[in-house]
Amino acid sequence: MTDFLQLAHDRYSVRGFDGCDIPEEDINKIIEAGIAAPTGVNFQPIKIWEFRSPEMREKLLACTKMKFIEPAKVIFAVGSDPTKAWKRPFDEKNFGDVDAAIVITHMMLEIHELGYGSTWIGHFDPAALAEIVPETADYSMIGLLPVSGRAMEPSERHAKRKSPEELVTVL
Repeated sequence: MTDFLQLAHDRYSVRGFDGCDIPEEDINKIIEAGIAAPTGVNFQPIKIWEFRSPEMREKLLACTKMKFIEPAKVIFAVGSDPTKAWKRPFDEKNFGDVDAAIVITHMMLEIHELGYGSTWIGHFDPAALAEIVPETADYSMIGLLPVSGRAMEPSERHAKRKSPEELVTVL
């Protein structure tokens, strides 16, 4: 069984991909990890789009300046439907984006566990994405997730973490 804490420490953002093919079995595991993610009141307001064809990946690349993702043969886009998400009753905070973030995190951890690389791309134009995939217009799109073999090691920044004393307050 995987040591989760070790997996959490080892996973890093990959910005250099080798363009390897991703077997269908592994794609299904990545999607399954996303679907297994917890969501507010289990409403599951998320949607995952899988860009696999060269034509759709090329169109997707027009939505972002992050051209280093081009070699990835699979790119996921994840969003949430704010009309279907749980809202905290005290202040009506919509948890759809939180739910989608948890889904992407689960997917990234599974991608690393399978031996591939990924990074969460937040720098993209949701309106441009909606032009190529109109269905996404009704969603709060929170990230693109390219998947490929890793063609880089972790950067020096990866190991830098604030101390528990800086991040945790014991009451």
